[in-house]
Amino acid sequence: MIAVTFALPAESSDFLRRLRNKSRADRNGISVTRGRIDGRDVEVLHTGVGEKACRQRLVKFLEHQQFDVLISTGFAGALDDRLEVGDLVLAKNFSTIELNDKLSSRSDLPIRAADLLTLPRLIDSSDERNQIARTSGAAAVDMETEFIARACAEHGIPLLSLRVISDSPREPFPAPAHILFDVAKQRTDLPQFATFFLAHPNRVPRLIHFARRIGKSRNTLATALVKLVQNL
Repeated sequence: MIAVTFALPAESSDFLRRLRNKSRADRNGISVTRGRIDGRDVEVLHTGVGEKACRQRLVKFLEHQQFDVLISTGFAGALDDRLEVGDLVLAKNFSTIELNDKLSSRSDLPIRAADLLTLPRLIDSSDERNQIARTSGAAAVDMETEFIARACAEHGIPLLSLRVISDSPREPFPAPAHILFDVAKQRTDLPQFATFFLAHPNRVPRLIHFARRIGKSRNTLATALVKLVQNL
């Protein structure tokens, strides 16, 4: 059994469409999606964004359940211009499986191995991204992988952390991060979202461009995940 975790359905939708024999199940009060890829059983969990939601859902997800491997995946922000939107990043500092051994023959799946940093908030400023890159040595940032890695270590589950870049210093968010997603509410505050873009109509083209980038990145990630599951 292979576990795959995303923070949000906005990250997982393309991958879920590629599952066969798909079904929903409830485990300890959380919803999981089950399916198959080339005869391999897969369970998908949405952890939520940030430490609190992620830790709470993982405890319930992993209780009395053993997985052969867990793939932590979803979007990540680039910390400097070495990475572009749509690039795939294997978090070498969190992964406990050597990816090259599994996919050494797949030259059509370019994945960069680099350190990933987990932070408690989304990063807006390009200057702040560059500063964090210099001080941490990390190439990308997310809000969940550190806690997923701890849970996997506690349960003895091998971990692969694979992320796709959704934003970068050159292609930042089209609005302040708290406008795009409210971590406390675990959703976008739509009235706040609408109010911001009504007050800043010049940002709407950036929003449309961002949505297109996200769609392409999500498809890239889904393709990579299917190939990864097939080769595990």
